[in-house]
Amino acid sequence: MNIREVYSNDLEQLAVLFDGYRVFYRKPSNIDAAKRFLTERIQHKDSVIFVCENETNQLLGFVQLYPLFSSTRMQKLWLLNDLFVSPESRGLGISVQLIERAKKLVQDSKACGMFLETEKSNHIGNSLYPKTGFELNEGANYYEWTTK
Repeated sequence: MNIREVYSNDLEQLAVLFDGYRVFYRKPSNIDAAKRFLTERIQHKDSVIFVCENETNQLLGFVQLYPLFSSTRMQKLWLLNDLFVSPESRGLGISVQLIERAKKLVQDSKACGMFLETEKSNHIGNSLYPKTGFELNEGANYYEWTTK
């Protein structure tokens, strides 16, 4: 398996994976919208996306990170926003490999760290993240404001 940055010609396969990720979080399937969203991210360099491909160039999973800044630390900070492995490829260590590649991005960009959020009901993720070095921040509150 190979972990690498996404190419624009990966869009068809990546959109299917991204759609699966959204469906996992109870959003309606919409591959065309997923493709548009990912195209914009790639074209505008809004995010960094790494994919895992097998020996036949089939994409098995991806991680998408967004750059942020910490004012108190006065440094770049990365948000690991999306991590998904196709159901048939789970259990092969792909998530760990994608997280390790994300950590390398953090180090290479001289950022101060990376954070993520996941639902309390995501038992797989809540088991995975501590195993890969993430620590649960129990001292902070998470608030959200939306424009619904």
